[in-house]
Amino acid sequence: MKKLSVAVAIALAGLAAGFALAPGVANAAQRAVGPADARKPRECATPSIDRLQQWLASGEGTTVPATGSLLVPVRKDYVAKVTLLNAEWHVVVVWLGNQFEAQADLSQSRGFRLTYSATEDLYLQLRPASHWSGGDKWVTLVPSTHGRMVSRFFSFRPDAWTSLPELGTPAYSLASALPEARGFVFVGKTANKLEFRSLRIDGYVPPCL
Repeated sequence: MKKLSVAVAIALAGLAAGFALAPGVANAAQRAVGPADARKPRECATPSIDRLQQWLASGEGTTVPATGSLLVPVRKDYVAKVTLLNAEWHVVVVWLGNQFEAQADLSQSRGFRLTYSATEDLYLQLRPASHWSGGDKWVTLVPSTHGRMVSRFFSFRPDAWTSLPELGTPAYSLASALPEARGFVFVGKTANKLEFRSLRIDGYVPPCL
């Protein structure tokens, strides 16, 4: 009986720790720990966040830095930092396969967990290889955290995604985009200060290059 009580206590402690990882509300109002909370994979030999090596300012919109990598060292890890300036569209890109030509099959993935801070709302576009260019993409809202660092799980359920009238309606379904996901693209039209510490996709481990 004593051994059983200890096991139950350990299980309850683990459950409480898991819920502590999800202080925010996701795009699908999901509070429970998402499936992207598995053991953290080994980082790449070159700078990366959860094995994602390419966090890039695209040069579209006024940003600091203006172009190139957003990765900066913080102790033994790396974070991605970028400041969006002015009331104009800005584009920040994450290549899911760590090179432009690569793509990831996310058709069996339930979503992703993002640890970030943002002073204003922005959106994340899922861009497939066959429809990479243009603004007419499926997007999910990435809410402002008012500068606080939070962790949120974002679902790939179709009802959690929409399009922005100003950028156009995609001519393809979200379901058709998931098997050929080339990149996550953050877009926003307001000044914003962003920091990303983690991006972990359920069922997908990026290949290091």
